[in-house]
Amino acid sequence: MSETNATFAADEPFFKALLLPHRSLGRTGFIIVMGAMVFGWIVTGIIFLSHGAWPIFGFFGLDVIGLYIAFRLNYRAARAREEVSVSRTSLDILKTAPSGKSEKHHFNPFWARFAVSRHSEIGITNMAVVSREKNVPIGGFLNPDDRESFAKAFSRALATARSR
Repeated sequence: MSETNATFAADEPFFKALLLPHRSLGRTGFIIVMGAMVFGWIVTGIIFLSHGAWPIFGFFGLDVIGLYIAFRLNYRAARAREEVSVSRTSLDILKTAPSGKSEKHHFNPFWARFAVSRHSEIGITNMAVVSREKNVPIGGFLNPDDRESFAKAFSRALATARSR
């Protein structure tokens, strides 16, 4: 094996994780909820209009619009993602914000430390990759079970990188 091939094999990631926020309501559920809200608004609005209480029709419509905006903002926040990869020679984290702006962080796995903060009742509350010059939080949007499984797998990957 030549020196070039050995360097390439050492740079090949053996751990890759794509972290995405969980959203329990999919597109179909969103359409059903909004359809039910609009239907309820129209039915209730017709009743109030027939009794001469026309302002209620408009104010209830504002509630429906507010709910729609809240769901859209929630789905926009779900576009965030973090890509973590570990090889023998590098630890790379690519964080993508909901706006699409990305920032890349590079660490040496021998000098990087995985810091985990725990709460006795909740479990993992914070995870970060720490080195001398920087501290990069990861997985802040994950639920507690996903944080636990990621922390185990990522800790193993760092230990593997250091032992190779």
